[in-house]
Amino acid sequence: MSAPLDGIRVLDLSRILAGPWCTQLLADLGAEVIKVERPGVGDDTRQWGPPWLRDTAGNETAESGYYLSSNRGKQSVTVDIAQPEGRDIIRRLAAVSDVFIENFKTGDLARKGLGYDTLRAINSRLIYCSITGFGQTGPRAQQAGYDYLVQAMGGFMSITGHPDGEPGAGPLRAGVAIGDLSTGLYATIGILAALHHRSVSGEGQYIDLALLDTVVSMMANQGQNYFVGGQVPKRTGAEHPNLAPYRTFATREGHLVVAVGNDAQFRKLCTVLGRADLAADPRFLTNALRVQNRRVLAAEIETQTESWGRDALIEALSAVDVPCGPINDLAQVMADPQVQHRGLKITLPHPLSGTVAAIGNPLRFSATPAEYKRAPPRLGEHTEEVLSRLGELTPAEIARLREQKII
Repeated sequence: MSAPLDGIRVLDLSRILAGPWCTQLLADLGAEVIKVERPGVGDDTRQWGPPWLRDTAGNETAESGYYLSSNRGKQSVTVDIAQPEGRDIIRRLAAVSDVFIENFKTGDLARKGLGYDTLRAINSRLIYCSITGFGQTGPRAQQAGYDYLVQAMGGFMSITGHPDGEPGAGPLRAGVAIGDLSTGLYATIGILAALHHRSVSGEGQYIDLALLDTVVSMMANQGQNYFVGGQVPKRTGAEHPNLAPYRTFATREGHLVVAVGNDAQFRKLCTVLGRADLAADPRFLTNALRVQNRRVLAAEIETQTESWGRDALIEALSAVDVPCGPINDLAQVMADPQVQHRGLKITLPHPLSGTVAAIGNPLRFSATPAEYKRAPPRLGEHTEEVLSRLGELTPAEIARLREQKII
């Protein structure tokens, strides 16, 4: 069976993470993705090392781990869009593409003759997705936006970290670029929706996506809590704002997470810990009461968990269906039998290292599985092939463009 997006061509002028994350997902789903990069430089993240991929002899290459994380399945074409002939090449490729995605500053590509209106006149079926820090409109539209910045401005860091008064108190960023990654996911959703709309109407459209908008939308239940309760959410550290006990607890062998979601699970937890009295305590009879008295409850529970071995407690709680689990580092994650069974580590052939490992796509289709066609490309690896096949340039034209450093 063909992949879900077989036959869809994506012209990708994005770099760093949000746009490349989106286009990697589209490539996994079968789209042909042409990654346009600056000659001699490429995507900024190619320089974001260490660590660097090692070749078959064990020597470091110029391929950074960061770049490798979000560029599999693509073809790399180097074009200098600062030059008129470079922009002509992009227009040629846009004419035969279904999707165009970019993350230049607001207005930059329009000033180069590569904006939506210009490309729509060439290809009315084109879906054009722009990713910026703050969107195409508004008082901050011209400002550059970065993940760390929008995590702060969008409220995410205000609810992440230990509460004031506790050791290590203060706001924290997420351990991965959650603003970029979630924007990449929203871009994918938007492009798929626009493709469906095009299948009905025959027309493409423009998608304006901002990192800040995405982070604000990802506030989800915390945002709704603010609207409903009128209270600004605070940092709660390891605890959940709406459930208790739902947090980390110490054992003799490190910490585990206990995630009690209802009263029945709470009673089972108390039984395993030998504290049935807690389940009958008027302060803890319902989740609302447990949230109100969360600190007292957590202290009572931890006096019991500290005498257990971590794995023994996980086994005992799991046996009675109390949700719990260890806090794994990445090595432990990849060694986990469930992660291994689900095939989340994949291996792709690579011309420099022989093979390169990656984290696979979590989507599981019954009829059209995700595809991993190629490793993240080397800079400009497919320039001549793509410009010949899609741009209809002759070998002589390609040689001239290369000599003039346009490609």
